[in-house]
Amino acid sequence: MAKARRTTHRSSKGTKLYAVRDSKGRFKDIQSYKRSHAADMRRKSKKEKAR
Repeated sequence: MAKARRTTHRSSKGTKLYAVRDSKGRFKDIQSYKRSHAADMRRKSKKEKAR
């Protein structure tokens, strides 16, 4: 399964946002960069798990 492509935007308050789009290009999920980055850091990549 391909990784979801995320594009960055800014909210009206100026906080950085990640927008995940579906295959048709419509917004599937929008979340703050801070939250999504923290979730990415909690997960380990395949290479890290192999060690």
